[in-house]
Amino acid sequence: MDILSLLNWRYAAKRMTGQKIPQEKVEVILESIRLSASSIGLQPYRVIVIEDPSLLAQIKPVANNQAQITEASHLLVFAAWTDITETSIEEYLNLIAQERNVSIESLAPMRAYFQGLKNNTPEQNFNWAARQAYIALGTGLIAAASQEVDATPMEGFDSAALDQILNLPEKGLQSVSIMALGYRDVNQDWLVGQPKVRTPKSKFFLSL
Repeated sequence: MDILSLLNWRYAAKRMTGQKIPQEKVEVILESIRLSASSIGLQPYRVIVIEDPSLLAQIKPVANNQAQITEASHLLVFAAWTDITETSIEEYLNLIAQERNVSIESLAPMRAYFQGLKNNTPEQNFNWAARQAYIALGTGLIAAASQEVDATPMEGFDSAALDQILNLPEKGLQSVSIMALGYRDVNQDWLVGQPKVRTPKSKFFLSL
């Protein structure tokens, strides 16, 4: 399918069959997320990939008992850094130097930019990191559609409770969104076959 057909095909499935996604399709989705656009390439978030049925069952109550949590093949948790640390900056600069075969000294302008981020409050940096995570979430939705895999983005969960279940605070992370990956249940999902409803182009796009 072309890109517009894929976007018209995809929707946020409300019920899934529990069928496992072939690993090669999962890898395409995950690698697409890893390659997603990110400001200065820092990727100030991490993606937790969950398959364990017992862990999914533990998460379901803190996600408003939404059926997709336990009916999904995989659950992805997008978790933003709670702050931009000196260690994270140094690790990234070293990675750039290694991958591009340049000296650390040549990255001084980038280091100065990162030092500017440290002048922000942790809350400001977290909010910036969370927005970066949402860019990756969008990439994941399109990548899943390209594999004809259903992907349901979800915000209806208790972030603090989920963070405790996954021990995210000790990792310097806070969950911002989750994505259930699986296959739509055509017999139980009331949204199957419903027309996609979006704002008309004439009202959505503003020409200046």
